[in-house]
Parts: sequence; C-alpha cells; structure tokens
Amino acid sequence: MHISPFRTRRRALRALSFSELPDGGGGSLLHMPAARLILGHAAPIVLESVVAPVAAYYLLLLIAGFRGALVGALIWSFSVIIRRLVRHERVSTLLLVGTALLMIRTTISFITGSVFLYFIQPTASTFLASLVLVCSALLGRPFTQRFTHDFCPLGPELLAHSAVHRFFVRVSFLWAVAMFLNGAVVLWLLLTAPANAFPIERTGISLSLTAGAIGLSIWWFVRTMRRDGVTIRFGADTRIAAVS
Repeated sequence: MHISPFRTRRRALRALSFSELPDGGGGSLLHMPAARLILGHAAPIVLESVVAPVAAYYLLLLIAGFRGALVGALIWSFSVIIRRLVRHERVSTLLLVGTALLMIRTTISFITGSVFLYFIQPTASTFLASLVLVCSALLGRPFTQRFTHDFCPLGPELLAHSAVHRFFVRVSFLWAVAMFLNGAVVLWLLLTAPANAFPIERTGISLSLTAGAIGLSIWWFVRTMRRDGVTIRFGADTRIAAVS
C-alpha cells in the first residue's frame, strides 16, 4: 500500500551535544539548529500550551458565557495531554505547569463566578514563578534548564559542562525579571482594560516579553560558549527520525 508523503510525521530535534572540529583543531564544536527548525519545534508547544487555551476561552466566552469558557479552556488542555500520552509523546513542562495552574484557577473561578479572580490568579502565579526562578538560581538548580528542553533539547554532555550550568544559573535572573515585568503589566491591564479585550491584550504582552527574553537568552548562550572556547555554527539540520 502506498503511503502519501504528506502523512509523514514531523522529525524531532536531536539533543544538542559537543563534537570535534573537522580540521582537528583544539576546542569543541556545537552545531546550533537553524532558526526555522527551532521555531518548528517550539511553535506547536507554545500554541497548544499558551495560545490555544486563551483562544478557546475567548471564543466560548462569546458563545457559552463565562463558566462555559472556563470549562472549554480546561478541556482543551487536558485533551492535548491525553493525546500526547496516547501517542507516547513527551508532555512538555510548559503544558504540565500551565494545565495545573489552569485547573486551580478554573475551580476557584467556577465556584465564585468571578472573572477578576480567574485573571488575577495567573498574574499572582507569574510573580511567584519569578521568585522561584531566583531561588532556584541561588540554590544552583536553575529551573530554566527544564523549560529549555521544550524549545531545544540538550544532551547530557552539554548539561554537564560547567559553563552551561553557569549560563542557566545566570539566565534565570533574566527570566525572573521578564516574568516580573509580565506580571506587573498584566496586572495593570487587568485593572484598566475591558474584560472582553483583556485576554487578547494579555497574550500579546506575554508573547512579546517571552520572545524578547528568548532572543536575549540565545545571544547570551552563544556568547558564553564562545568565551569558553567552543565554536558555534548555525543552520545545521539537527533533526532525527520522525517522532512516534
């Protein structure tokens, strides 16, 4: 039976790891995947974990009202987790944390019927996450390392490198600042913006700050590696066989 190539599943990114320079020179070589591959790997995770629940809430708010929107956003997140488990795919840290927080805020808001409580909880969680990032960095166990796997997998050899560990510790403070700013701006929007416009405005602010933090993190990582004698090359096809 002929199988159409359009039904072939996408290929996952190979975990980043060091290799030897082809000319036999000293130092290590690190192939960074092409930007389109990173975006292709990360986009589905961000869409299903962040954008889609907000879109489901906003659409159902117009059709089924506040409580219907609450249930719809939560059903979406759980359906994505179940789908990944059934297909034996990795469930991202972003999706797990986001769904857990969504379940808590949905339960509280469904019982109270308060739109304000529904939107103030993730804002409070953002401030808490900022504090957690700082504490994890101070303890030498940066939480940013876990989330990095959602966007670009890292090999054990790379993670064991002292310069890489120092990078994750330091970049945790960058993300702590970004999340604190995100929480502050979203809180201001919550107190001033109309309820129907708030989900879209919040998503735009959050995605903009996240994109800026990602760009700075990539620049910082490359700078750290080069200062440690590692040669960085961009644009490599680091994909592996189709995921199951």
